[in-house]
Amino acid sequence: QVQLVESGGGLVQAGGSLRLSCAASGRTFSNTYMGWFRQAPGKNREFVAAPSWSDGSTYYADSVKGRFTISRNNAKTTMYLQMNTLKPEDTAVYYCATLYSNWPSSPKIWGQGTQVTVTS
Repeated sequence: QVQLVESGGGLVQAGGSLRLSCAASGRTFSNTYMGWFRQAPGKNREFVAAPSWSDGSTYYADSVKGRFTISRNNAKTTMYLQMNTLKPEDTAVYYCATLYSNWPSSPKIWGQGTQVTVTS
């Protein structure tokens, strides 16, 4: 069983940056598919970004394209989300999750989430 732990959230002013990390432990494999999601107050959880674990391509929600960058370490046990030019509408709990396959795919295992708050 894979366990996921997010970190790096916090309070930042609009225009600022944060870098989130998602560390996977337990029974991890080099082809464990993962992605980032977020849930704002009163809204459904939504997809943010996911890397392709096969060809190096990346997928982003339209709302974060050009501002967020997803990456992972060589061992594929840690995934990162660099968030630049943050906006108040980016305020949410950010979750990493394993996926059943390359994006698009349903989430399988969730982390506990990390709060990101962007003030205007």
